[in-house]
Order: sequence, then structure tokens, then C-alpha cells
Amino acid sequence: MIALLSVYVDLALGVVLAFLLLSLLVSGVNEAFVRLLAIRSKFLWAFLRDTLDGSDAQGRSWLPAGVRDVFAALPFARDPRPPHSDQPAPAEAATVPAQESKAQDAVTNLLYQRVREIDHPTRGRTSIANLPPGRFAGAVLEMAAAEEGGVDGLLAKLKSMGSPLHGHLKGVWESAQRDLDRFRQGVESWFDGEMHRLSMLYKRYVKWVLAALGLVVTLLFTMDGLEYGKTLLRDNAFRASVTAVTEVGPDAYDELRARCERSDPVPCITETLSQPALVKVFDHAIVSVSVPAEGDPAVHWNGAAWWDRLTTPSHWPGYLLTYVALMFGAPFWWDVLRRITGIRSRHHG
Repeated sequence: MIALLSVYVDLALGVVLAFLLLSLLVSGVNEAFVRLLAIRSKFLWAFLRDTLDGSDAQGRSWLPAGVRDVFAALPFARDPRPPHSDQPAPAEAATVPAQESKAQDAVTNLLYQRVREIDHPTRGRTSIANLPPGRFAGAVLEMAAAEEGGVDGLLAKLKSMGSPLHGHLKGVWESAQRDLDRFRQGVESWFDGEMHRLSMLYKRYVKWVLAALGLVVTLLFTMDGLEYGKTLLRDNAFRASVTAVTEVGPDAYDELRARCERSDPVPCITETLSQPALVKVFDHAIVSVSVPAEGDPAVHWNGAAWWDRLTTPSHWPGYLLTYVALMFGAPFWWDVLRRITGIRSRHHG
């Protein structure tokens, strides 16, 4: 009974490791794409432009209206980020113009002027992708201090120039009963809520992208989850080599537990890619990797065999299983792996 239980534990560990590695690949490709195109920063500044100055000169919203706009129009068509400046913020904020054309983006540029000390350039544009609510509230108060009449003067100008920010700040100002401390706290709370809403919107778009990447990874690697599980069950040597991320012994998972509980999970687990058995997860990819016992790893073009495998209907249920598994994401599979092996985070003791 104990031996049978050990087989199924090894099976679970092997399958979970495979799904974790593929999930990490999906997340890594997505993160590389997001960083390369500065999607987070553009998403933030698109929201700020809509909130501070309204639509663009053609009457279009800066914030994307769908997945296609987030990962096609936003990165390549219109860049909502202000140009980078390596100068510190001026000692005093400039005043808001009484009127502006849609092409000026006056309030957005004034806000950037107050926060640009936390910036560094990305191809000539600001790289700020996260604006703390306290910093935003401080910038609003600095802008108000530059106006005759303070907050009331700022609100009057925002109203005359048609800025959507006027309605938000007016409500906060009235709720604070014209008390500056309460107004600052109110602006922080409002902006923090808007950032949370924006983050949820961004994650909703990213889920669609991760779903597309998961499908691409599943098909490129033709990873049949059912077939892989059967191989682990039937081939004792293969199963043992997969689960040999730890040393085989009475405490089979001690090495993995000791190595991973004191380090970040991603670097720790991706070390297992050097295990020849786990490289076999990618054996059926359009480009496969072989790791001989001696010598250097080799890469092989596997196009004909890959296409034959991809178009074989008997593999499709396994592809579906793998695709659904990847949709749970790397954090889910890391948590499952921790539960199987007994790994605990440092703060759990």
C-alpha cells in the first residue's frame, strides 16, 4: 500500500512540475512582452490623460476599449506617456491654463512635472508605471497652491477647461468640508480606488492574453498531459528520474524542501530544467532539446513529427487537459507542489 501511494505521489509531482514549468514559460513570455512594450506604463498614462484632460484631439478615449487595443493599438499607435525629462520638479508648480485645446494635455503635463523625480527614460518617454496615491494627492495640492484661491481656484480652472478631474475633486472637496487635510486624505482614497479599478481592468485584459499564450505554448510543445501521466505511471525509470529533483532516499523530498523554502520559487524550480528527464517534457515541441549524459545539449528541428503529432486526434484530449491546467497559472501549481512536498515559506516557520 505504501509503495502504491509512493507511485501516485511521484506521478502527481511529475505532472505538477511539468505544468508548473509550462505555466512559468507562459508567464515569462507575457511579462517579457509587457515590459518590452511598456504596457503597464502606457495603461496608467492612458487612464491619467482621460481623467485629467479628457479625450484626445479626435474625441477618442485614451484608455483602451478592448483586448485588441491594449496589445495592438496602445503599444504601437498612440503613446499616452509624456516625454521624459531629466530635470527635477520646479520649486513651484506652474498654474493651470484657464482654457486649453485638446492637443495640449495641460493637466497631464503639470502632473508629470510634479512627479518626474521618480522617473527614468524609456525610449524618450516616462517609464512611470505606478503612481502612489499619496504622491498623486501631494501633486494635486502643489498644483492648488500655485492657483489664486487655492483649491477653489484650481477647481474653477479645471471646470472652465472641461477637465473630467473637476467633478472628482469637487466632490472630494465638498465632502472634506473645505479642510485641506481631509481633502488630501480624500484625494488619496479616491485615487487609490481608481488604481484598484484600473488594476482589475488590466488583469481582465491580461487573462485573455495569457489564455492565447497558453494555447500557443500547448500546441507548440504538443504537451499531451494524459500521455505524460501514462508515461510516468508505466515507466518506473522515467518517473524516478523526474522525481529526482530530490535525492532518492527515506526522506525523498528533503533536498527540494531545503532548497526551495529559503529562496524564490521561480529560480528554484526552473533549475529543474537542467534535469534530463524534465527536458523530455519538451521532446515533442517543434524545436526539441536533447541533454546527453556527456557533452553539450543539442537543439533539433522537429517540424514534420510535430505536425503529425499535432494533427493526431487521439492527442487532443491531452492537449485540452494541458491547456486547462495552464490557465490555473504558475502560482497555483507552485502551491500544489508545496503541498505535495511539504515545502513551507520562511514566514510559516
